[in-house]
Amino acid sequence: MVSTPSLETRTLPFDAASVAEAARLIAMGQCVAVPTETVYGLAADATNGAAVAGIYATKGRPSFNPLIVHVPDLAAAEAIAEFDDTARDLAARYWPGPLTLVLPVRAESGIASLVTAGLSTIAIRCPAHPAMQALLKACGKPLAAPSANASGSISPTRAEHVARSLSGRVPLILDAGPCAVGLESTIVAVSEDGRLRLLRPGPVDLGLAVEEGGAIEAPGQLASHYAPSKPVRLNAGVAEADEWLIGFGVVLGDDCLSARGDLAEAASSLFDALHRADASDRARIAVAPVPSEGLGVAINDRLGRAAA
Repeated sequence: MVSTPSLETRTLPFDAASVAEAARLIAMGQCVAVPTETVYGLAADATNGAAVAGIYATKGRPSFNPLIVHVPDLAAAEAIAEFDDTARDLAARYWPGPLTLVLPVRAESGIASLVTAGLSTIAIRCPAHPAMQALLKACGKPLAAPSANASGSISPTRAEHVARSLSGRVPLILDAGPCAVGLESTIVAVSEDGRLRLLRPGPVDLGLAVEEGGAIEAPGQLASHYAPSKPVRLNAGVAEADEWLIGFGVVLGDDCLSARGDLAEAASSLFDALHRADASDRARIAVAPVPSEGLGVAINDRLGRAAA
């Protein structure tokens, strides 16, 4: 990240005027931060190669790591990617919502090649958040939008998280409060034979095991990701002297993902809790055990990469 800010970063509440301003900046080839139901995204015109390059530069993101393209509906998605019956059924069941499909990209899609990192597939999603939907409609273009933070660091679920990471690097942050889901989308690749491969666990549970060890096909597959600046110790029952303990269930700690052991509450609290722990006066972070079932699979995936 560049240490000297080069832009004035404005944070505006989500309304019609701020969406119009965000759409104006995107039409000029710039990036803006916008909330989705999962995390805040750094959005730019997915058909503009220079604008997409701006996403990578702003985040310090490696160019081999592809981006998710956001569209307002299935019809817009089908103009970009090739859908078979399996993919269409998944879209009908889970869109708008936190499911990303990895599908063959159409030759005539118009999507900048940087978005797909040179792959023959594209990661695509129809978000449910009204702010992102309003921005998509105002822009009239598909939007590439990875998480609005420095690459590899803790994902942002509040506007202040974005400002802490990218202030001076983006011209505008749309503030619609905390993200409801708080965990990045589930990513599933649909093979030509209709087989599903889980590339990243998330809020949508399709009952699949994560495919490990293959080439990077989608965001969130790097071994070290979503990471605080401090070391992270997992499955901690008690804190050591220099640790900030994030609890779960009966382990309360300095902070708690969910005192009642609710995995949905824990998912929505996870990144916010990691931000608070990273800002604490303790040298290290400890996290209580979270059961690896349902949403716990996705939570533990993020925690494992944060601790790597």
